Amino acid sequence: MFTGIIQDIGRIRRLQRKGDNTEFTVYSDKLAHDIKIGDSVAISGVCLTASAVDSRAHQFIVTAVSETLQRATLGDLTGGDRINLELALQPTGRLGGHFVQGHVDTVGRCSAVQQRAGSWEIRFDFPQEYGRYVVEKGSIAIDGVSLTVYDVKPTKFAASIIPHTWESTTLRLLKTGMRVNLEFDLLAKYIAKMTGLQTTNTITLDRLREYGY
Repeated sequence: MFTGIIQDIGRIRRLQRKGDNTEFTVYSDKLAHDIKIGDSVAISGVCLTASAVDSRAHQFIVTAVSETLQRATLGDLTGGDRINLELALQPTGRLGGHFVQGHVDTVGRCSAVQQRAGSWEIRFDFPQEYGRYVVEKGSIAIDGVSLTVYDVKPTKFAASIIPHTWESTTLRLLKTGMRVNLEFDLLAKYIAKMTGLQTTNTITLDRLREYGY
């Protein structure tokens, strides 16, 4: 379990295909010394397991299986690419973002980046069948970053990025047309399941009140 609060921007040092899987060697000056073999690490929002760690070289190795490569943007990565990194939440830690599992639901696409007075606005497109999970002022993890969405449409939403998040994550590297990993709010997914919402429905505040939330 993660929070969507990015702890470091890492870098892909090497990729190696192993059958249908891909092994990533990741450099992280801040986190490599805290990672042990078997630990969960969120790589741009994807939960992977550290299989080797070299703290002296500030690097660790994770492997993404075929299903993960197809569902997320990890298959787009090349050597030298920067990635958002977060270690698993500790029970004694503060939950600064929202509960993030590291299980990417789908891939979205950046449709616009615009600088505002003191912030940046990024707009995203996503597949319509996931619209039931997106609610105005709700939470979403974009490449592992916990953000609040607004201006929600059936296949679009926007998010504002404050300077700290802009400087501390790879969101500042986004350009129009680039793909991003999307994980929708865990609560929204459970509510949709329990209330039997169909793929053509969306969660709204009125709909939540109707079901007693």
